[in-house]
Amino acid sequence: MSFGVKFFNAIGTVIQYSCITHCILEYVGDFIVCTGPSMEPTLYSKDVIFTEHISHRLQRLKKGDIIIAKCPINPHQHICKRIIAVEGDKIRYGFKKYVVPPGHLWLEGDNRDNSTDSRLYGPVPQGLIRSRAVCKIWPLSDFTLFTHDD
Repeated sequence: MSFGVKFFNAIGTVIQYSCITHCILEYVGDFIVCTGPSMEPTLYSKDVIFTEHISHRLQRLKKGDIIIAKCPINPHQHICKRIIAVEGDKIRYGFKKYVVPPGHLWLEGDNRDNSTDSRLYGPVPQGLIRSRAVCKIWPLSDFTLFTHDD
């Protein structure tokens, strides 16, 4: 085989694996590095979590799930919050009462004193949800599988 044929075979292999990797990270799951204090003490800045993209596509998100979503007030930012209420649920915050409308979720950070969440911007459309957190993988000493008992 000539150098040119070997080169193009190698390029083809790189492209194939790149496409496979892209599809896995886009449609199956990926890794997220957390920033900000809103999910403390569950998640701290620089913690790495593994998230999956299947539950939200199948509309199987539940109260207590930790999710990653586009921020409703800044679409260039992603947020990590816990689902507190699903469509039809009633929420009372201060003197206001909310009913979560169809196709929306009520999201709050675990650090309620330092979290910008649905208490500020209201129910979040499910179309903004990107993934559901499965486990914290870094630091290794704090490996945590997220279950509904959290």
